[in-house]
Amino acid sequence: MADSIPLNPVRKNSKKTSYYNAGRAPRFQGDDEASNLDEMPLMMSEEAFESAESDYHTLPRARVGQRQRGLCWLLFCGWKVLCGCCCDCLLRTCRKRKELKARTVWLGCPEKSEEKHPRNIIKNQKYNVFTFVPGVLYQQFKFFLNLYFLVVACSQFVPSLKIGFLYTYWAPLVIVHNSIKHECVRGGTSSASVQRLFVDLQGFVLTVTMMREAVDEVRRYKRDKEMNSQLYTKLTMRGKVQVKSSEIQVGDLIIVEKNQRIPADMIFLRTTEKTGACFIRTDQLDGETDWKLKVAVACTQRLPAIVDLFSISAYVHAQKPLLDIHSFEGNFTREDSDPHVHESLSIENTLWASTVVASGTVIGVVIYTGKETRSVLNTSNAKNKVGLLDLELNRLTKALFVAQVVLSVVMVALQGFLGPWFRNLFRFVVLFSYIIPISLRVNLDMGKSAYGWMIMKDENIPGTVVRTSTIPEELGRLVYLLTDKTGTLTQNEMVFRRLHLGTVSYGTDTMDEIQSHIAQAYAQASASQSNSGGGGGGSTTSSTATPSQGKSQHSAGPKVRKSVSSRINEAVKAIALCHNVTPVYESRAGINGETDAAEADQDFSDDNRTYQASSPDEVALVRWTERMGLTLVSRDLTSLQLKTPSGQILTYFILQIFPFTSESKRMGIIVREEATGSITLYMKGADVAMASIVQYNDWLEEECGNMAREGLRTLVVAKKSLSEEQYQDFESRYNQAKLSIHDRTLKVAAVVESLEREMELLCLTGVEDKLQADVRPTLELLRNAGIKIWMLTGDKLETATCIAKSSHLVSRNQDIHVFKPVSSRGEAHLELNAFRRKHECALVISGDSLEVCLRYYEHEFVELACQCPAVVCCRCSPTQKAQIVRLLQQHTSNRTCAIGDGGNDVSMIQAADCGIGIEGKEGKQASLAADFSITQFKHIGRLLMVHGRNSYKRSAALGQFVMHRGMIISTMQAVFSSMFYFASVPLYQGFLMVGYATVYTMFPVFSLVLDQDVKPEMALLYPELYKDLTKGRSLSFKTFLIWVLISVYQGGILMYGALLLFESEFVHVVAISFTALILTELLMVALTVRTWHWLMVVAEFFSLACYLASLAFLNEYFGIGRVSLGAFLDLGFITTKAFLWKVSAITMVSCLPLYIIKYLKRKFSPPSYSKLSS
Repeated sequence: MADSIPLNPVRKNSKKTSYYNAGRAPRFQGDDEASNLDEMPLMMSEEAFESAESDYHTLPRARVGQRQRGLCWLLFCGWKVLCGCCCDCLLRTCRKRKELKARTVWLGCPEKSEEKHPRNIIKNQKYNVFTFVPGVLYQQFKFFLNLYFLVVACSQFVPSLKIGFLYTYWAPLVIVHNSIKHECVRGGTSSASVQRLFVDLQGFVLTVTMMREAVDEVRRYKRDKEMNSQLYTKLTMRGKVQVKSSEIQVGDLIIVEKNQRIPADMIFLRTTEKTGACFIRTDQLDGETDWKLKVAVACTQRLPAIVDLFSISAYVHAQKPLLDIHSFEGNFTREDSDPHVHESLSIENTLWASTVVASGTVIGVVIYTGKETRSVLNTSNAKNKVGLLDLELNRLTKALFVAQVVLSVVMVALQGFLGPWFRNLFRFVVLFSYIIPISLRVNLDMGKSAYGWMIMKDENIPGTVVRTSTIPEELGRLVYLLTDKTGTLTQNEMVFRRLHLGTVSYGTDTMDEIQSHIAQAYAQASASQSNSGGGGGGSTTSSTATPSQGKSQHSAGPKVRKSVSSRINEAVKAIALCHNVTPVYESRAGINGETDAAEADQDFSDDNRTYQASSPDEVALVRWTERMGLTLVSRDLTSLQLKTPSGQILTYFILQIFPFTSESKRMGIIVREEATGSITLYMKGADVAMASIVQYNDWLEEECGNMAREGLRTLVVAKKSLSEEQYQDFESRYNQAKLSIHDRTLKVAAVVESLEREMELLCLTGVEDKLQADVRPTLELLRNAGIKIWMLTGDKLETATCIAKSSHLVSRNQDIHVFKPVSSRGEAHLELNAFRRKHECALVISGDSLEVCLRYYEHEFVELACQCPAVVCCRCSPTQKAQIVRLLQQHTSNRTCAIGDGGNDVSMIQAADCGIGIEGKEGKQASLAADFSITQFKHIGRLLMVHGRNSYKRSAALGQFVMHRGMIISTMQAVFSSMFYFASVPLYQGFLMVGYATVYTMFPVFSLVLDQDVKPEMALLYPELYKDLTKGRSLSFKTFLIWVLISVYQGGILMYGALLLFESEFVHVVAISFTALILTELLMVALTVRTWHWLMVVAEFFSLACYLASLAFLNEYFGIGRVSLGAFLDLGFITTKAFLWKVSAITMVSCLPLYIIKYLKRKFSPPSYSKLSS
């Protein structure tokens, strides 16, 4: 059909196509489109915007440019890229990926396997014996900053390059690696002993780091060993044996008890449940807390005993391992019967690994093990996350390194390249090494630890845990928030809210009227049955006719308007019958399942009954009918029983069930009533699917819209009475369609649709999925902050759409574009063009359609989706969730955050730049794998608006101030060297340099982690302030250049001023300049602070006191180094007026202009947050 659709002629951009398709493995095999589609790219490609049609709007053009690769690229980026390519090539060579194939598995005969399958082991370790040491070292020195410090420190082992004391270089490096501030104040040992000391110290720190990593690896190993050592019962020819989970092979027959984890992917063969079906819990696989009903293979379930599984010759043909957890295709064949028995296998016959048996004991044959299981295929490896601020600082340090090298070359050039100029060049590089602050990583790491402590101590978000302390600034840079639905936005608790019959509507406050109608109707039916003499003893329970049954028998008579009571009764009965819910009685499990179903009186007690279904909507509907008086008390594969308000039992035989599918959007059931023999088809589904199959009405569409605006999930319920002849004809055609080999699904759907005509509309129901506390205001807060929210869920499309409306993820005035199901390139082409014409509408798309779009039109789809105010992806597998996160990272370069609460969200959380886990009903798997753990979704607002803002602002100020501290002293060194014939002589030596980065300035500078520009209440009241953070203006090349100019100005003033005012006291130039430097730094901290904290004041005075004490007690360090070796500071000089006025004058000239500029800027161009604060 796609060939007949006229498409705009466009030029094919082969370069662009190859760019977006390079290195990406195809998700589907085979060419499903005509060859001419290859010559007609989507009109959304770059050239397609030349179209003159007015209704086509232009998308942002793709910015795909080749990086200019030269010497700079090789120095700063190329080495990392080349190393990465070499490692990837080596890994591909060592670990060639085996091609996955379909397989034939013989029951109980693993030795008949045609090929070798992976071991059934769980492995979460990051390293092995060979990669541990290289891996840890790489993680330590992969940043340019650390690598630079290592090279500079190692250079001091060369005598000709040695400048000053060795510990002034090695002590901070040790601090960086250990991430703990140590103070090194001893320097009286010999050079050789100092070298040995710090080599030993460096080795000790690296050893400690490796030991810490080794401990983590051992813990991961123990957890894996615990899982792999779990014992299971294996069925063999010799009987039952106990085997470890890691010893299970493809073809083994495994017995799994109730509440036991399924160790591998299996086909369900037998169960102790008489119904031939069981329930499993899949919350750690797909995130849904509802139990799933699984059906055993009929051929093996009918066998008299378990041991008979070895008396038959049977095998399972299974498709190759796939990621999709919602589908499976296979066949079961028994060869020792005549004719052979063939049964088709589907998803309902599978037991996936990591799920838990919820009822009975099951026996299955293993078809996939280890890394080929669905759970492992949908799990991605955790990555080492690096914050955007760290990457920006890494780029700035590279720029500083270039400046350092250029300055060193200038110094050597001004010397005239005399003598061993290359050695002098390297000495200048080491001399100016303080341009790149060695304490930068130390201060930032300590600051991040402080931010984490503040987050966990915040009383407004109790229970919050920071598990990754290296990326708190990411909370302030987020653009995309990808959230799970079930358990994250909702509580997964359904409540029946509305019943509409067309002329009358019932809400929560009028449900008692329905209850009285039902009680009255069945009381009248019971009375009429008693008066007719048909009731007595036990036979009454199964032969009681339902109310108004006589009316339905005379369908040929004239249509009479039914009473409200009759219509209510029919609607409630339809809801009580049309579902897949099974009542479960815990008290029945203690007798090995050997309970007589006839013992209804003791088994049907309401206290012991719980309902299980694949959807919480179904349970909510059945619970509502129970409250109305019509209770589901029993169900198996062939019948179900309802109990009336008077205690009578109505039995219905299940003839056919049509399960819900995403294509049909409805489910149906055909039942035969035991008392009357009447056959009825009941159907319920979404309004878009049911509107065309029910009789004409004028209220359905309007009421569906009203309920949807209230955030209710709507279901349309209808019925159709069938004669015996009609049903027999349908059954023969339906069974024939199910045996078809080709187009089975289409043929079965066509036969079912032949019945779905002119059905009687009974009612419209509205069910509410209870949202988490304060979800609506939290989502509005995030949306106002400029964060785009995507909801990724494994639930059905209708459910996801309804929750998006009820949670106000999609606002009331926004349109919703539901992406039609597509399976080929042509269909995706047409649907994307249709979506492109929509403006400012939310997108709802299924996982299958998303997969097709990403295969052919990845870039175009992401471009369009990113323009939507909200996106909802339903029926997503865990791998697809992680894939969407990576797509946003690659195509937008923005920071992403993923939040979820189930095991199926772990891959998404680990792939995002910032992962947040919620401790909920689905366990702690997501919480433990996340970077931040919270207890409620509403806490994310304060976590981002307050702590994210503070962490980013504080780290940006701290990082730039530390760089300023290094640049100002390097400027002073450059001025000093230029005044003394460009000699590579250090200005400050020994303890002064270590003290400058530690005790003299560390506390005031680090106190910036307590600063805040906006109060928490203001940040939550005006979330629009968050938008400025995502632009990265607090730390950019512009702010960096401003700090460079300030550093050059202040460094020049301090050094020239000290040299100008020293007069005859040349020996005191160090004391004057260094004192002015310390005072300048303390005043600059005060200039930077926006909100004072009492600890900041204490830090300022404490540092000043430490420096004054060092002037008195460490006066030997205030000489001019080798120029005046042995010259000491005269204690009397520092108390003279000359010393005081000179230091004060220099400090005033260096700081006063900056204070004036800051005052004028706040006066005439205040920032946005200061306007709010005022």
